[in-house]
Amino acid sequence: MLIEEGRIKAAFDSGVFVLKLCGDVRLTLCATLDTQAQRLAATPGLQAVMIDLREATNVDSTALGFLAKVAMAVKGRLEQPPTIIADNPDVRQMLDVMGFARFFTLMEAPLQAEASLNDVLEELPEEPADEEGLRNRILEAHRILMHMNEHNREQFQPLVEMLESQNTPAI
Repeated sequence: MLIEEGRIKAAFDSGVFVLKLCGDVRLTLCATLDTQAQRLAATPGLQAVMIDLREATNVDSTALGFLAKVAMAVKGRLEQPPTIIADNPDVRQMLDVMGFARFFTLMEAPLQAEASLNDVLEELPEEPADEEGLRNRILEAHRILMHMNEHNREQFQPLVEMLESQNTPAI
């Protein structure tokens, strides 16, 4: 089975920001997701955020952590929480188990108005990250996930502790 490499597309139109994840979205795209989360936090006129996962075959925990960061970045700025559209049962189950329903509205299909934005989506270039930058982003993503619920804290505590021990400079 051929695994499609992960890609991220984005569009901002009439106050609606759409982020579309395609293929196998892994930690190599976390710098791009991080930049989008930071950009959203500073976007004037933002009214709604939609994350489309219908073409994602896999979203690893680091990428999920940065999707959670998107929700944190816009918390209190929008009338409605960000929306995640996911029709893949495996992806949907992962979102449910990891507590995403507390921070997002989860749907299987977009509203009509949001569907029209697909025409203006542009593919985002993968942002390079060095080993230390990547490790720091993995650490940040998993800390965010750990704060979402007890299940995540138990799942990711060993990874976070290991990464933190690697970040400690030698004396």
